[in-house]
Amino acid sequence: MIHLTEKKKITIMIAIMVAMFFSAINQTIIGVAMPRIIAKLGGMDYYTWAITIYLLTTTVATILVGKLSDIYGRKPFILAGIGLFTIGAFLSGLSTNIFQLIAYRSITGFGAGVIMSTAFTAIGDLYLPRERARWTGLMSGIFGISSVLGPLVGGYVVDHLDWHWVFWIFLPLGIIAFMMIAFLFPKVPRREGETIDYLGSFFLTVTIVALLLAFSLAGEGPGKYAWTSWEILGLFGLTIIGLAAFIVTESKVKSPVLPLSLFKNDIVTMSNMAGFLLGAGMMGVMIYAPFFIQGVKGISPSGSGYIMMPMSIVMVLATAFAGQLMTKTGKYKGLAIAGLLTTTIGIFLLHFITIDTPIYLLIMYLCIVGIGLGASMPVFSLTVQNAVPLRQLGVASASSQLFRSLGSTIGIGILGTIMGSRMASRLTEMYTGQSTGQSQLPPEQAKQFGELMNPQVLLDQPKLEQIQKQLPAEILPYAEKMITSVREVFSDALTSTFLAGAIIMLAAVVIAVFLRAVPLVSEKDHQKQPRKSEKASGA
Repeated sequence: MIHLTEKKKITIMIAIMVAMFFSAINQTIIGVAMPRIIAKLGGMDYYTWAITIYLLTTTVATILVGKLSDIYGRKPFILAGIGLFTIGAFLSGLSTNIFQLIAYRSITGFGAGVIMSTAFTAIGDLYLPRERARWTGLMSGIFGISSVLGPLVGGYVVDHLDWHWVFWIFLPLGIIAFMMIAFLFPKVPRREGETIDYLGSFFLTVTIVALLLAFSLAGEGPGKYAWTSWEILGLFGLTIIGLAAFIVTESKVKSPVLPLSLFKNDIVTMSNMAGFLLGAGMMGVMIYAPFFIQGVKGISPSGSGYIMMPMSIVMVLATAFAGQLMTKTGKYKGLAIAGLLTTTIGIFLLHFITIDTPIYLLIMYLCIVGIGLGASMPVFSLTVQNAVPLRQLGVASASSQLFRSLGSTIGIGILGTIMGSRMASRLTEMYTGQSTGQSQLPPEQAKQFGELMNPQVLLDQPKLEQIQKQLPAEILPYAEKMITSVREVFSDALTSTFLAGAIIMLAAVVIAVFLRAVPLVSEKDHQKQPRKSEKASGA
């Protein structure tokens, strides 16, 4: 595909970008809407599972499809990914409880993993590394644009329409994306001499699922287990056994699903480590910032979308700039360090926000995070692709997506545990010896007053206002005091996750410092010195 005309390449890229936008907008539209959806469906204790299961199935799909697409080509898999994503999104809108939502989100996540893996790898099929930088920046910009539109649309839908439409409003775009890929994306012949590594795929899946389940189930609250419980220790044990079996299998099979030789390349290893930490650290902002805006500041979902929008805009601009800079200079290390360091500073500043922090200051801190993420996110997929030969492009790109997804999921587990533990201890302190006035109420009103002690009610402003209106006037001062106290507890728990996210991101900066820089190969280099460019590509 690298020898196609530029016009044909651009046509294919447009089709890929439509598919990516469909996937991305359906992810970002849910961000600000999820607090309200959880408030409607119930089950805040299982909130992270609606995100975790999506990331888990995305991770599994990404790595399994990477090798298969190297053998059979990208087209059938990106079509399958769009189809699964569409079905999962449609079913998610039919959910009547949190457990149905979690199940349907798993289908959506598998489709998203297939789309992401094949779409980013397809850039490598079409362009050499230096030209890939521009398109990788534009593809990452798709996520930025969707990050601008998604929160706005999601907030509007849950404020003015039924929440089910959050999942359904962009489904027609999925049909368009499917048709464009079907007609425009070229089909390539099956690569001969390659076999499917079923056993390695099985052990890799066991390893990933056991590891992510361990981090997702560990913690406090309903459905959670202590870190030292036999359930969690058993899952970690299964992870070790699965990993050992996977390593033995991959060292013997002819066509491994994830060649161990990839990790002998220090650029691949360091890039994937940095991507892992980037995925873990950024979760502190992407997931918990809307919670702070809606739960602590008491702002509506649509208002939350407007507050998050500046961060998304500067992320798009930073991503475009990063892509152009890497294309022009062929260098990436300085950009990676600067981007990660800026993100670290932005997340660290979020640690200091409180219930009284002005909105303009919150937006400023989020914009700093957006600049850093925009500059650093396109880098590590590109460095991995630049470090391997074309025949390993799919599996190498999948490894990059794998480690970022692993980081995101494990990050959610760690940050969720930190938030839950901090909230539980603060709520205990607040309730101990505090006079609430609840004993003065009839049973029905006492039950409503008790709901104010649950941080979940802060995420549903209409319900909160309804409870306040139904309480007697003499109890309202107690209710307002209770709401303020719970907001402060929620704020303290959330800002603790931001601090943890900043520490994780700082570790990514350290990794980036030791990343070996290899100039990006350009089309001009390939034409002039094909053999040397191949060596550089496989360095």
